Amino acid sequence: MTNTFTMKTWDEAIVDGPEHGPRFAHAHCTFEYQGLIEGSSVCDYLLYYPGEGPAPGFERITGSVEGRKGSFVVRHEVGYSADGVRGTFTVVAGSGTGELAGLGGHGTIEGASETMNYTFDPSF
Repeated sequence: MTNTFTMKTWDEAIVDGPEHGPRFAHAHCTFEYQGLIEGSSVCDYLLYYPGEGPAPGFERITGSVEGRKGSFVVRHEVGYSADGVRGTFTVVAGSGTGELAGLGGHGTIEGASETMNYTFDPSF
């Protein structure tokens, strides 16, 4: 099974700091998930771009995991470069709703286009 997500929208504005280099930014975005996770997400990130290394962010996903429906929040650590995006994510403890209550787990993201691959190792 191929696990992918596609960026549908990304609207970012700098909150503080220069355009290039360490800065805070707010991003409002939406994604569509296919594969192990089926659903969509609406995100409002307050991102910190340290200039080097990963940037943290949070995302709420609504849909299903292994056929169980609900929503959950993940915390990202994502790095951006000329080669694309790479990162990891972890389910925020206690954030699952519906049939996803108690969901835990972690995964990775990687890609260089609007559609990227992900892995996810869920635990219930």
